[in-house]
Amino acid sequence: MAEETGGTGLGHRSISMERVSKGVFEVTNVRGGTMRIGGGDDNSFTPVELLLTAIAGCSAVDVDFITVKRAEPQSFTVTAEGEKLRDENGNHLGDLKVRFSVTFPEGEAGDAARDMLPKAIAMSHDRLCTVSRTVVIGTPIDSGLAEG
Repeated sequence: MAEETGGTGLGHRSISMERVSKGVFEVTNVRGGTMRIGGGDDNSFTPVELLLTAIAGCSAVDVDFITVKRAEPQSFTVTAEGEKLRDENGNHLGDLKVRFSVTFPEGEAGDAARDMLPKAIAMSHDRLCTVSRTVVIGTPIDSGLAEG
């Protein structure tokens, strides 16, 4: 098995899931972090909400790392949305949107961060965010039974 890595470096990533009850699973990452996901019957995140979270979160981290070099934001909110569709391609999301609402302090540093914000968003979308790049590129998924 490949060595697990975290952060923004290259390398293998994985999670594991254990069934808790009908449609509810406990997810664990290699660092021991856990969360529950479900089908929307309670306040657990659904897999679609996690996809939106991953897309927005990946870009938010990118944009934050770039802009915070210039100024600390006063507020930083990111939203992600899409429409669940069913057509000849089966179920999927369409009309995906990620929107940033970020404010920086007045002054030279804040001005530099404000000037960099649109560039940082574009850099994340066009080449940095692994999650959105994977969705845009359309990477195949190998699904099947575990060996052993």
